[in-house]
Amino acid sequence: MGKHANLALALAAALAASGCATLVPAAPQAQAGIPAEWPLPATTAEAEATTDGRTPTVAVADVGWRDFLADPRLEGVVALALDNNRDLRVAILNVERARAQYRIRRADRLPSIGAEASMERVGGDVPVSEQHTAGVGLAAFELDLFGRVRNLGESALQQYLATEEAQRSAQLSLVAEVASVWLALAADQEQLRLSQAALETYRETLDLTTRRQELGAASALEIEQVRVQVAGAQADVERLAAQVRQDRNALELLVGARVDAALLPDARVGPVTGLAAVPAGLDADVLLRRPDVMAAEHRLLAANANIGAARAAFFPSITLTGSVGSMSDEFSGLFESGTKVWSFVPRINLPIFQGGRLKAALGTATADRDIALAQYEQAIQSGFREVADALVLSASLAAQVAARQELVDAAARAESLATARYEGGVDSHLVQLDAQRTLYSAQQALVATRLAEQANRVSLYRVLGGGWPHAGADLAATGADLSGGQATP
Repeated sequence: MGKHANLALALAAALAASGCATLVPAAPQAQAGIPAEWPLPATTAEAEATTDGRTPTVAVADVGWRDFLADPRLEGVVALALDNNRDLRVAILNVERARAQYRIRRADRLPSIGAEASMERVGGDVPVSEQHTAGVGLAAFELDLFGRVRNLGESALQQYLATEEAQRSAQLSLVAEVASVWLALAADQEQLRLSQAALETYRETLDLTTRRQELGAASALEIEQVRVQVAGAQADVERLAAQVRQDRNALELLVGARVDAALLPDARVGPVTGLAAVPAGLDADVLLRRPDVMAAEHRLLAANANIGAARAAFFPSITLTGSVGSMSDEFSGLFESGTKVWSFVPRINLPIFQGGRLKAALGTATADRDIALAQYEQAIQSGFREVADALVLSASLAAQVAARQELVDAAARAESLATARYEGGVDSHLVQLDAQRTLYSAQQALVATRLAEQANRVSLYRVLGGGWPHAGADLAATGADLSGGQATP
């Protein structure tokens, strides 16, 4: 067997031995200390809205945002935001950056082979001499006997996956934020419409009361009381008109582009979501599918892998350098027979005294792992509270909307009766004015409660980690992976 074959065999044996050991400790188990299930009534408010009364089989985390959003205009605005939002674009680019860093670490596990050619000319008091070399070599390849390089690669992989989950969390948050701002715009437009209608009614009442005063049937006090209502309604109109413009600005900032008027909501807060019923026995493990929780888990695994790399630094490291090529005094004879050369330079490094540097590095890696574990547990606990709060509000807000609607209906009947009694001379003008104020306040409260209910549905969808299935079309537009799986870089 020739020398070249011996060198190839040695390299193959080194590669086979590389990566056969690992010093990574077992990943610690999170102790979040949360109940196994959320405290829920028999069914949530959404269950009452189902047409067949059966419990849906599709988990909330499996409901794509296109299925969740029932209003096509809102769906169009969200799609536009996914294309243009700058924060989401930064998140996507962070994923690309993390993917590239992982590939760099993964490449360290393979030998780097390159070709090199050089010419050296030496002169002075001695005759000028030249030497030409050309060859293919292996540059300082580390044998990963204790898994240091592999653990660093695993850490980079987990960091990449954590960044990918963070990007998915950013997209989910963007969908929820756009929906919330869109709903707020609809609510403010409805409040503005109510204020304008009330202002018009008060002005008509003021004109009528002025004419009655001219005929001696109304007092100056009644005139001033109506003017107070007119001034209050006028202030509400100006305030809400400014708020509507601010909502438009906020929506366009989120979208990152101008929003066509056809995609804006009507002047009424209506149902815009399609969230399915949440069963009372919903398992708290659904939190583990939230992107932010999954990102925290990947960061924990990355920190745990760094401990293995820090432990491996205590052991000897072996690097190999070798080359095969030709050497000649003349360039024309560089590749002729008799010019072939080869070299094989194994090098071993044994840590003896590092001044405590290696122990400190291991202590840092262990502390980072413990910090990541605490952050993972905190993410689970925070997610549980967010979901529990949203579920509690879900039933409460549905009941509040029904009660507010009954109040508006009763106030409208009372206002109609008060107006008829005033015009018939049975009651004073003060009774009518009080009925009008009550109706106006009840209508405003109903709009605010409807907004809170719809916003809570959006929040519940977000905190349960929904929005993953729509990977196809969105991936083409945004570069985001929403499938819920771990992409292979």
